[in-house]
Amino acid sequence: MLRTLALVAVASFGLSACQDQASGGQGGTRGEIRIVGSSTVFPFAKAVAEQFSINGANPSPILESTGTGGGMNLFCTGVGADTPDIANASRRIKASEFELCQSNGVTDIVEVQVGIDGIAIAQANNGVAFALTPAQIYQAIAERPFGKKNTTRKWSDIDPSLPDFAISVYGPPSTSGTRDALTELIMEVGCVTDPATKALKDSDEEEFKAICHEVRADGAYVDAGENDNLIVQKLKANPNSVGIFGYSFLEENLDSVRGISVSGVNPTYEAIASGEYPGARPLYVYVKKQHVGVIPGLREYMLEFINAGSRDGYLVKAGLIASPDDIRTKMSDVVRDMTPLAVGELK
Repeated sequence: MLRTLALVAVASFGLSACQDQASGGQGGTRGEIRIVGSSTVFPFAKAVAEQFSINGANPSPILESTGTGGGMNLFCTGVGADTPDIANASRRIKASEFELCQSNGVTDIVEVQVGIDGIAIAQANNGVAFALTPAQIYQAIAERPFGKKNTTRKWSDIDPSLPDFAISVYGPPSTSGTRDALTELIMEVGCVTDPATKALKDSDEEEFKAICHEVRADGAYVDAGENDNLIVQKLKANPNSVGIFGYSFLEENLDSVRGISVSGVNPTYEAIASGEYPGARPLYVYVKKQHVGVIPGLREYMLEFINAGSRDGYLVKAGLIASPDDIRTKMSDVVRDMTPLAVGELK
């Protein structure tokens, strides 16, 4: 009881500091928007921030690329001028993160889908071209594919039709939403091709996740951090390596890298937008409703984000894949009304 009262008091104090700042008082410390989160969403959020503050129309938002998981942890620390207003995410907020927010006084969270991205599997343009399936990708990077220690060293160890060179994959870290999407959209799909492993999902979910989601740590998979541009540089330096990152980074670097076909589908705008490509995923931005009207410009910034993500908007030119029109219309309504997300909507 005392802990709950203390948390409420801290949240109230932080918010009052925001209110002082917004009203010109002495208690707050900022009037600009603070944004944390996904490295995949970062370049889109940055483009919106630049447009939002063009010609001094609004203070320039402060952006940090922390990864989705790291961003959600910062976002959920509480309410007030010393906490972020917005968290970018390359996957949906987890129920555990929602609960963390609630416990720290972040009680009204607005979820906005800002577009679609694809998890591109890529290689250098001058590398030996080959195609993959989710099962082959899973067997290449899983710690225990189908429950057995991963002893593969070359792609040809997985399938003789694949190249006879070492498995060297540069990909996102465990804090990244791209990693979460990789495990769910690619690795798990490959993992359940084995009937016995698939059956574990109902009989032993913890073991199922360990087998299907854990990435090998023997050097074949290299955690490249939150800098997707670094992965592109690694691919250019080593044509036999494979990289995993958001589609937008592939599109930006087509002069040096190309997408690898997955299940016979290339990572293109059309294939991802239609859902045909296996690694398609929505991108999100989360807003603290308690900061709206206190930190200036939050609603206006988000409306700019929605408008910029239209099929002919500048974010699409930058590599974002537009959400379907019905989703964009719904998101516009959510932003105008600042409709909070209900926990029942999460898995």
